Amino acid sequence: MPQPPTPRESPELPGEVAGLGRRVAAIALDWFASILLSRVIFGQLTYGSSESSFAILTIFIAEVVIFTWLMSASFGQRLLGISVVRMDGGRLSLWRVFVRTLLICLIIPAVVYDNTGRGLHDRAVGSVAIRSRRPV
Repeated sequence: MPQPPTPRESPELPGEVAGLGRRVAAIALDWFASILLSRVIFGQLTYGSSESSFAILTIFIAEVVIFTWLMSASFGQRLLGISVVRMDGGRLSLWRVFVRTLLICLIIPAVVYDNTGRGLHDRAVGSVAIRSRRPV
């Protein structure tokens, strides 16, 4: 007798939800890339200062919004084989990507998730982070 699908593979979802470890690693890659880019562009700012922190956060938001809107995945997500899509499998609109990214920056919506693995930031905009066919 066939086994019922696990919550991460529910028929209502457009694919298998990406695991927590993979998503944490992707956001760490995005944050690290933002730090490096900030050091290159704003090298005159003292690392750890409020100005440097604001620059890093701004670069992080821009990177995640632009890449997710254009490619359905941020830099880190793309490397780790994650795609962010609507619940019907389509691409997210720019405003949904922007709201989702701002909620990630608030941290709490990203660490509170349901039994399918969707965080509050995903539920708020009707998205889901799924495993892509293959990592880059």
